[in-house]
Amino acid sequence: MTNPSPVPFPRSMLLRIEAERAHRLTIRALAAWGAARAPLAPRLSMGPAVTIAGLAFPNRLGLAAGVDKDAEAIDGLLALGFGHVEVGTLTPLPQRGNPRPRLFRLVEDAGVINRMGFNNRGIDAALPRIAAARRRGVVGVNVGANKDSADRVADYAAGVRKAAGVADYVTINVSSPNTPGLRDLQAQPALGELLAICSDARALDGGARRPLFLKVAPDLDRAALAAVIDAAVACGIDALIVANTTIARPAGLRSINAHQAGGLSGAPLAELSRAKLAQALEIADGAIPIVSVGGIASPQEALRRVEMGAALVQLYSGLVYQGPGLVARIVRELQRLPDPINPG
Repeated sequence: MTNPSPVPFPRSMLLRIEAERAHRLTIRALAAWGAARAPLAPRLSMGPAVTIAGLAFPNRLGLAAGVDKDAEAIDGLLALGFGHVEVGTLTPLPQRGNPRPRLFRLVEDAGVINRMGFNNRGIDAALPRIAAARRRGVVGVNVGANKDSADRVADYAAGVRKAAGVADYVTINVSSPNTPGLRDLQAQPALGELLAICSDARALDGGARRPLFLKVAPDLDRAALAAVIDAAVACGIDALIVANTTIARPAGLRSINAHQAGGLSGAPLAELSRAKLAQALEIADGAIPIVSVGGIASPQEALRRVEMGAALVQLYSGLVYQGPGLVARIVRELQRLPDPINPG
C-alpha cells in the first residue's frame, strides 16, 4: 500500500479555504501520514548536524511553534525532513483562544497575521502524544500561561515541569502578542524571576536538567534585548529563539488583511528578523546560541541566517505559500555547509 500524501489538496486549493480550516486539514493529513508510518526522509535528516545544549540536531532546520499546537502530527512533520519540531504553545489548562476569525493570510505580501491566543487542549492532553512519537529528530515543547491565570509564573513553571519529562527541550514563550500583558514578562525584574523558577522546574530525576530555550519578540529595542540576553545567560538558558511575530506593520503592505490585529509573520517580517538576529548575535557574543525565525521562505534566506551566525533556523509561514517541498529544498541547501563549530 502506498503511503498517503502529507498534503490533502493542492496548495492552490488550500489557499481558497478559510485559513484556520485549511490549517486543521493540513495537521490532520500530516497526523494520518505519520500514523501510517510513512518513511521518513533519511537523506534529508542527515547533516551537517549541530549540537546545542547536548542535543544532536540532525540538521539546522526546524518547525516553529504554532503549527502543531496540540502535538498531533510530530511524526508526519519530521517525515518532511525537519531536524526538529517545536509543538505548542501548550498551557496548563485547555483554552479556546480568541474569537474567530483569528488567522489571516496576506497573500499579496506572502505574510500571515494571527491572533490565536494560545488555543490548545492543555498540556496534559498533549503529553502522551509527545511521549509516543517515534522521534526521528528533536522535539521541543513550547509552553505558555493561560490568559485568565492568577499566577502566570506558576503556569510557566508547571508547563516546564510537565514538559521536561517528555520533551528534548522546552521553550518559554513570553513573546506572543495575543495574550494581554504577556510580553511584560520580558522586562526585568519579572523575567529574571520567571527564568530562575523555570530553571528549577526543568530538573529531572538523577540531577539532570532538560535544556531550556527562551523565545522573544522582534519588537524589543536594543537595550531591552540586551537585558533579556543578560538574564538568559545568568539563569543558564540554553538558547534564545529570535523572534516571535511582530505587532509592527511595515510600509507597503498590500493585502486587505494588513489592518487586522495580531502578530505578523512571513515575508514582511524577514528584514526585522534579520536585524534582530544581528543584534542578538552582537550582544550575546557567543554566550548563548541563537535560533533565527521569521520570514524564512527560501533556501537562500535560511542559508543567509546560518551564515550570519544562527545556530538553527525555524520556519512556519513560508510553508503556507511554498508548500511542504520547501523543507527539502532548505535542508539540501544547508547540507552544502561545512561541518559546523557546535555552539554548545
